[in-house]
Amino acid sequence: EMASRIVRQESPDPTTVRAAIYARVSTLNGGQDPTMQTRELEEYCQRRGWQIFDIYVDNGFSGKKDSRPQLNRMMQDAHERRFSVVVVWRFDRFARSVSHLLRALETFNALGVQFVSLSEQVDTSTPTGKMVFTVLGAVAELERSLIVERVRAGLRHARAKGKRLGRPKKSIDTAQIISLRAAGDSWRTIARKCDVSVGTVFATAQRHHEPISVLTSMAESNRSND
Repeated sequence: EMASRIVRQESPDPTTVRAAIYARVSTLNGGQDPTMQTRELEEYCQRRGWQIFDIYVDNGFSGKKDSRPQLNRMMQDAHERRFSVVVVWRFDRFARSVSHLLRALETFNALGVQFVSLSEQVDTSTPTGKMVFTVLGAVAELERSLIVERVRAGLRHARAKGKRLGRPKKSIDTAQIISLRAAGDSWRTIARKCDVSVGTVFATAQRHHEPISVLTSMAESNRSND
């Protein structure tokens, strides 16, 4: 299996750049072959004089998923600083969205790991690559802002149409709460019987004309009589 083709050294030369190759294909029966990606990536690493630490291949996994077995393993190895550069064939083989890509690049940057996308000719160790990283950050921020604005616009539209937003309010039987408390039930028991929170039960009782102290005395009296 390609993912197991590992070129590792127990005590690598500190001057040697160790590269992690990542590839992904969405389907196994659609004629897609990860070898096309990995072969070009291996040749690229050889031209750069980089030692290939490992080859990570996710077969049959959609790019829409942030979590993939080999991608997760590669990220774990990155946190353990087992390599210094990640090489992919194309952005969309690695990340499902700009925000996903940016999060990964921010993680790599914090770990001192460079990122190379062969098709887009992006290398974050170069000034041009750093500029692309900055642009991606701006695009991701714009993407988040647009999402927030769409949500706010949807809420404004719903309010304008008279729709009630938020969790629907539960009907509270005040008489039942007072009766149960006077009968000696605890606040927690009453909340369970009325299917509301303890805080709601307590606040409802406080709004009732009988003070809490009176209800508590009645409850204690009923328990002593029992």
